[in-house]
Amino acid sequence: MGLVGLAHACSHFFHLVLPPLFPILKSEFGVSYAELGLLPALFFAASGVMQIVCGFLVDHFGARRVLLSGLALVSISILLSGFVTEFWMLIPLAILGGVGNSVFHPADLAILTAKVSAPRLGRAYGTHALAGNIGWALAPVFVMTVVQFSDWKTALVLSGLVGLVVWLLLIVTGPELTDSGRNSARARDRPSADAVRENIRLLLSPTVFSCFLYFTFLSTALIGIQTFGVTAMVQIYAIELTLATAGLTVFLVASGTGVVCGGFAADWTDRHDLITISGMMVGALIFLGVGSAGFSTSILIPALAVAGFASGMTTPSRDMLVRKSTPRGASGRVFGFVYSGLDLGSCLIPLVLGWVLDRGTPDIVFYIIASMLMLTILTVFRVRRHASLQPESA
Repeated sequence: MGLVGLAHACSHFFHLVLPPLFPILKSEFGVSYAELGLLPALFFAASGVMQIVCGFLVDHFGARRVLLSGLALVSISILLSGFVTEFWMLIPLAILGGVGNSVFHPADLAILTAKVSAPRLGRAYGTHALAGNIGWALAPVFVMTVVQFSDWKTALVLSGLVGLVVWLLLIVTGPELTDSGRNSARARDRPSADAVRENIRLLLSPTVFSCFLYFTFLSTALIGIQTFGVTAMVQIYAIELTLATAGLTVFLVASGTGVVCGGFAADWTDRHDLITISGMMVGALIFLGVGSAGFSTSILIPALAVAGFASGMTTPSRDMLVRKSTPRGASGRVFGFVYSGLDLGSCLIPLVLGWVLDRGTPDIVFYIIASMLMLTILTVFRVRRHASLQPESA
């Protein structure tokens, strides 16, 4: 489980390597925030498209091979980004990185589902999500520290090297990174027309598709916070960039703490829907307050901590909801499909929020974030209506 978490941390680390550099890149290349938003948009668009494919690859060929290939691709793309001389050169590298990033959720969660017993699965999902939050929290600190002593190009090169070191570590120490889906004869067979239709019916079923929508709305909110939340807070509250960045860090650290607590909560109760609804409601209300300048600067950081903890609490429960919607032997396909919703939302929101900021309306950034969190609640109600939320047998 530790190696799976390390891979997940590496994936999330790469999500936040570029955004802290946006002010520097804006000046370096003379581009707008909307143009900078194109980079994460393309990264997550490529990841979303390929994530569905990777779900099937995991079920057919096994998680380890797919996971290592993706980690190598995304690491190389970040490393090469440190050698660009024109803004347009970052565009194909963002796409390449997105293809590499697409493997992590289908592969990671297929391994966990296959290897962890049902009574411990909530905590396992929580630990996995916590690793991702650690990656998010470390990336801005790492990148900006390198920039302080060198420049943005060195920061990107060293970030890519970090990924390649992890890749080598997983090759040497991770032969157990396998799942149970790779060895079936059915998986190696060429899928028939009936099997294709069966897969389509599964992925478009009310419960699975509602989970897909949940992740789409959630990622819209989270990527919005991570990419342009700092810039929006600086403009709304007239605070220093360092304080706004500290607010984002506090949000991510509190979210990681919430993930740990949420793992125990997910194992303690079967009402994962109630945990998810409550956490999303708290987060939405706080971000409405942030956007309306409803907090003093002394309250802003604690409010972001509460929002982070509440949203983090929901993470293991949301994965348990997906698991309950997943037939045996289909975890790679289902997790790959629903987690591609993360990439759909992630590829749309940077462009929208960049356009919003270019027009001088930073409050709209947080109103959009709050609205997306409210929409996740509606999808949970839909899952609850179409799926049994009774405890599963081990």
